[in-house]
Order: sequence, then structure tokens, then C-alpha cells
Amino acid sequence: MQKSFIADTSLILTILTVVGMLVALAEFWPLEGGVAAHSSLVGLTVVYLAGGVPASWRVVQTLWQEQILDIDLLMVVAAIAAGAVGAPFEGAVLLTLFSVSTTLEERALGRARRAVESLMALRPETALRKEPNGAVTEVPAADLRINDIVMLRPGARVPADGVIVAGRGSLDEASITGESMPVAKEPGGQVFEATVNLDGVLEVAVTKTIEESTVARMIALVTEAQAAKAPSEQFSAWFGQRYTIAIMAGAALAFAAFYWLGRDWEDALYRSATLLVAASPCAIVISVPAAILSALSAAARGGVLFKGGAALETLAAVNTFAFDKTGTLTTGKAVVNRVVALDGHEQGLLSLLAGLEAQSEHHSAAAIRQEATRRSVDVVEMKDVRTRPSAGIVGHHQQGLLWAGNTRLAAEMGASIDHPDLQALAADTQTVIYLGRGSSVLGAVTIADQARPTSSSAVTALRQGGVTRIIMMTGDRRAVALRISGELGLRPDEIHADMLPEDKVRMVGELAASGKVAFVGDGVNDAAALARADVGIAMGAAGSDVALQAADVALLSEDMGQLAEAHGLARRAAAIIRQNLVFALAAMAVLVVGGLFFELPLPLAVIGHEGGTVLVILNGLRLLAAPIRRTRNDRTVLASNSGHALSGPALRKQPYRRKIPRHTG
Repeated sequence: MQKSFIADTSLILTILTVVGMLVALAEFWPLEGGVAAHSSLVGLTVVYLAGGVPASWRVVQTLWQEQILDIDLLMVVAAIAAGAVGAPFEGAVLLTLFSVSTTLEERALGRARRAVESLMALRPETALRKEPNGAVTEVPAADLRINDIVMLRPGARVPADGVIVAGRGSLDEASITGESMPVAKEPGGQVFEATVNLDGVLEVAVTKTIEESTVARMIALVTEAQAAKAPSEQFSAWFGQRYTIAIMAGAALAFAAFYWLGRDWEDALYRSATLLVAASPCAIVISVPAAILSALSAAARGGVLFKGGAALETLAAVNTFAFDKTGTLTTGKAVVNRVVALDGHEQGLLSLLAGLEAQSEHHSAAAIRQEATRRSVDVVEMKDVRTRPSAGIVGHHQQGLLWAGNTRLAAEMGASIDHPDLQALAADTQTVIYLGRGSSVLGAVTIADQARPTSSSAVTALRQGGVTRIIMMTGDRRAVALRISGELGLRPDEIHADMLPEDKVRMVGELAASGKVAFVGDGVNDAAALARADVGIAMGAAGSDVALQAADVALLSEDMGQLAEAHGLARRAAAIIRQNLVFALAAMAVLVVGGLFFELPLPLAVIGHEGGTVLVILNGLRLLAAPIRRTRNDRTVLASNSGHALSGPALRKQPYRRKIPRHTG
């Protein structure tokens, strides 16, 4: 509310400044001399008050609060100097264009800010909570706690993330996941805050308070992203502060030089004021954040969240992409194809295996649990269950230690898989999970995963976009990895299988020795590699909390095509930044030379300076017109364990709380 009031006040003052400037032109109107002079004086007074006082106040605030000399100071000093030497009209022109350009920039940059500013409005203020006695009470959504049961009537918005415990219906999840079609839900299905229940009456158990919900998490990530400045922005701020001091000193020296060369003090002061305006680096300072902010907004609209401008700039320079396989290049929605129990009792094998995997978030665990449910198998309860990253899982039940995993875990347990039935599975190109007790193997299951429909085209687009190396890393067997790589168009030498988490970290480090590396993953065991890479990219929809926190970029749907689009957007942003800097430097050089050697009039210096600033802003805002495109041949997230699903339509409605660099002039 306060920001809106300030923005409205700024617009009103700018309008007053423009009106005052038009009235100041009365001296050129065919009026009687006294009337024209009086009208012009009134207009100039309005301009200096409406345009000069707010700018002066910003300068004082910046100096008092941040102890820095803002570039706005140059404009204020130049306007005062123009008035002091008897050229108030030129000073008024400066203040008018300065006020107009400041308002235009705030409004233009506000487009990027407002593109993600209204998600909070989607959050329902109240919820229907079911009390222990069965009564239904309307309470503030903020009062909901974990395990509370809320009633959802048709047309109601979900007040908090939760799991359906009773009822069936369809939900519109477009505001969160970007899924255009209603998603059918039944007991056990996950629902996200701010989505809409289309039909049926649902009872939902709250799993996260609104402070920890999907919406809150994404708002926090966006806020963090906007607070983190890119290296170019940091340099621009550093440059602007120091350059302001240099220009002030240079203008003083120019005044002394002009005066020493025989000019009267008024003419020397006029020329130094012109030099102040001509040499102001406003376009240089504002051009970088304009492009960065526009690119971040365009990415968010397409379902890609950058955690700051630094990640965007680094992604533009990436020439190597390393991918985790399962859940990243593949769907991660594996299914069990074969069950081999060495004692012939498949139901018993699945009962033990599902009991272990009930404690795991791995994609294969979900497939095993699903198969056990399909066969109506009673799951055995396990204790002291622990995961072994890239190996498997171990736990205890009444008959002793049980383990489930790959050949690496079998070897650690001293178990032999030298059995004809098991060897036949090992020769297959599907993932094999062995179940054992101590050093004895009880059997195994095979699980098949499929490449995402968008992965192959994404790999091709990355190659076409200038990426020189694409690597796939996986803890799976090489035969399985080769099957998937064949579908994706990856060469055998680009495949690295049987890798532990530390192997992925080591390889990312080796790749980084010869260029910028991006690692794309989704699981807990990918977190270290995500952190080690120059740019860590997490599958934010299906990925784990740990991966999402470790990454620099989150793909907020399961469309891998977004990755290539994000890479292309980053490269376009880098190109626009270069264009802006070249143009701004060239324009400033021309104006400075004109001010020093060619009697450049102050009004022309003002027009050149302010016009150049607006042009680089508009050039940066071109990125808003080309957001990341989403394909529809890969479904966005339905219900993931992490619950952090979010894509473009949602991000379009999020608060975008970046502190925009105040206009620079």
C-alpha cells in the first residue's frame, strides 16, 4: 500500500513538472510581455518545486541513510548551477526530463516486478476446519496447524498444503503447477495451497502451515533471488558511487579550466553544468539491472526460478551440462516389471521389500510400494531404517537385518548374486534391486524408467545453443544408462554409470577445470554435486527439499524443454547487457566530447542523457516480450513428495520484492 502511494505521488509530481514546463514555455507564446514573463516564472517555479525538491530529497536520504553520493546528485547540482548562471529554463528542461525518465523507468521496471506480485491474493483468508466433535468451524487460514482437517467444498481454494483423507474430486492446479487440465484426486493425493476444488466435497489433512507451504516457499525463494545481485549489477553500483565523485571533481576542474581560459564565471559554470549532465553514467548503471530483472521475470513466467542475477549470468557462460539420470532425464515414475523370489514366494518378497522402501523417497521405492498395493500385499513393519546413498537401504525386522539395493550394496553385505535367475536379470537393461537378509539374497525385482518426452529435444536444443559437452551421470548399471541414452541421442562416451554421490562431485569438479559447468539433478544424493557446480539446477517440482535448497536454479515443472529455454534466455540477457553498455559508453563519450570542445547546449546534453537512459531501459525490457515457452507433451507435476511444485502461472502472481536501483538520472 505504501509503495503504491509513493508510486502514485511520483506520477502526480511528474505530471505537475510537465505542466509547469509547458507553462514556462509561455515566453515563446504570442502574449503580452508582462503576461508571458509572469506565466513563465510561475511555470519555472512549479518545475523546480515539483521536479527538483523530490530529487533533492532522494539525494539527502541516500546520503544520510547509505552514506553514498547518488548519481541523482549530479542532476540536482546541474539544475541548480543552470539557475545560478541565469539559465533557469535549461535547468527546468533538465528537471522535467529527469522526472519523466525516472517515472518511466520505475513504471517499466515495475512491469517486471508486478509480473509476479499477486500470488498472495490467491491465498484464501479463511478455512473450514473440522473439529474433533465433528463440527465445522470457519477459522483464519493462518491459524491452521499440521494434522488439522479442513473441509473443501466445490469452488473453494485450498487453504494450505495437505493430503486428501476423504472424498474424491478434480482440482484446478493451474495457479501452482501450470497444469491446464483439472487433476483428479482421491484419498492419499496431495493438494497445494491456492489451488481450486472444482467438484466434490473433500476432507484434507494439513501437512504444512501457510508459513511453510508451497506458496510461502516460492515467495521466499523469489525474495531471496531478487536480493541477490549479479556481478554486473554489483559492479554497476560500485562504479556509479565512485564515478559520481569523479564527475563532481571533474566538473569543478572544468569550471576552473574554462574560467582560466578567459570565460566569465557564469559561462564557465554553465559549461561545467553541461559537462556534469553529459558525463553522468546513468545509462551505464541502470542498463544492467533492467536486463537482469526483465530476464528473471521472463524466466519466472515460464516456470524457471533463478535464485538471483548471478545464476543467470553464470548460466549464459555455461558450456558443459551434467545430468543426473533418474527423475531428471527420466520421468522417475518407474514400474516393477519382474519379481523373482528364490523361494518362489513373490508375495512374501514384496512384503519385505515394500516394508523397507516405505521409508525411502527414491523413485524405485515408489514403484515397489505401488506394486505391493496393486497386489494387495501386507507390508511388513521395519525398524531403524537407513538409506545408503547410491547403494540402497537397510533396516531391521523380527528376523534380523534386511537390505535392498544394487550390486554395490550386495557386495558390502557379502552376498552373492551368482544364481541363474538373478544373472538373467543382471543381463537385462532394466534396473535391478536385490533383497537380502545378511549375506543371503532372497530375490530381486526389475524396474524400468522411461526418458521424459521433452528430454531428447532439450538435449538437442542445448547442443544447438552452443553447449559443447553434455554428460549423463547415474548410480545405475551401464546397461540401463545406455538404454536411456540411446533414446536421448547421447553418445556412449557421454555416459557415466555406477557412480556414488562423491563420484558425481569429483567429476563435476574435473569438468569445471575446463569451463563453466551446470549440474541438473533432483534427489538428496545430488545436493553435493548441485552445490559444487558453477550453476546447480534442480527439478523443483519432483525434486527433494535438499536439492531445491542446494541449487541456483529450479525448474518448477517437469518440462525439460524449459532448461534449454532458460539457457537461451540467459544468453540473450548477456547479449543485451553488452549492447546496453556499448551504447551507453558511446553516447556518454559523444556528449562529453561535445560538452568539452563543441559548445554543446545544456538542453541537448539533457535530451541525449535522458534519452539514452530510457533507450537502454527499453532494450532491457525486450526480454519481457519473449518469456520461456512451455511445451505440453510432458505433464507438469501432480503430487510430489517434496510438495514444492510451482511453475509460470503461479510465479506470475508472486510478490517480486527486489530493491530496484533508484534512478540514476
